[in-house]
Amino acid sequence: MSIDLDPRSRISRNDSCDQCHSDLHVCKNCSFHDVTVHNQCRETQAEWVTDRERANFCDYFAPTETRAGASSGTAALDARSAFDSLFKD
Repeated sequence: MSIDLDPRSRISRNDSCDQCHSDLHVCKNCSFHDVTVHNQCRETQAEWVTDRERANFCDYFAPTETRAGASSGTAALDARSAFDSLFKD
């Protein structure tokens, strides 16, 4: 079960889900999070974050408009996999 958050709302580092108590200010809930780019972040000045499912101090955090767990990079990964399979013996 997931809840919808208003992406315009301010989420502080200490905020957590009222239902499951998981951290909200995490990379996986950020609009810049992208597993297909360097540092898994489209914000080029963001520092490396070791655990992307735990609260962090990133100043560039912007809540995503997609639900957590919805994979935004799967289309790119599928395309890359299809491309790589063209050159296998």
